Amino acid sequence: MPESLPDLSLAEGVLFDLDGVLTPTAEVHMRAWQAVFDEVFASWGITPAYSDADYYEYVDGKRRYDGVASLLHSRNVEIPWGTPNDPSDAQTVCGIGNRKNAAFAAALRSGGVAPFPGSLALLRALRAAGSPMGVVSSSSNAEEVLATAGISEFFTVIVDGNVAARESLTSKPAADMFRAGAERLGVDPASSVAVEDAVSGVASAVAAGFATVVGVDRGAGAEALRAAGATCIVDDLARLLPDLPATHTPETA
Repeated sequence: MPESLPDLSLAEGVLFDLDGVLTPTAEVHMRAWQAVFDEVFASWGITPAYSDADYYEYVDGKRRYDGVASLLHSRNVEIPWGTPNDPSDAQTVCGIGNRKNAAFAAALRSGGVAPFPGSLALLRALRAAGSPMGVVSSSSNAEEVLATAGISEFFTVIVDGNVAARESLTSKPAADMFRAGAERLGVDPASSVAVEDAVSGVASAVAAGFATVVGVDRGAGAEALRAAGATCIVDDLARLLPDLPATHTPETA
């Protein structure tokens, strides 16, 4: 039987990941990581080569430096952590992370970004229903992305990589960031909804006590998202619009 999709307008609150959920910036992140890791792997003779599968397994959804460390650890490479002030050419975890962030910021500013149409439609519907909404993103660029995409106005709470660093919140897949988002929004996770496209993000929401976790399959794979705890899977947030005509059959359980 087709799995049922939740009516998000009935939830106490809705917390969204950003990149890949609300905006297509996950693709920009992926390209920036690819360029940086291709260079690092080539200069250090690291094998096997970096791939999209590495992005989804070790980097996606995590805070930037944690993603670098996780990926290098998968290749049995250990380097100094460094500090957030390291220059982008420093041979440290932070240096590599800063190099990637510079590449992402340059791409964002040159190309801009617009929200996914289905995501924007859902945000408008939830605002009309009076639903409290927040963003929980590991990115330190979340506020700039939201502003560039023109959707900052929909959210009263933003818990991003900057907040996580300032308040020592452990990176996804730990519960810290989604738990902090729910606390700031003033909602009970058990009565609210989390929307995520990353396996680590789904695991974070589940660990924070969200009974409803929507997995958005933008490349991580429905099976991986469900294994992490997603309670339903969609490929477009338009599937979650209230009273949506039955023109699409959801994935079967």
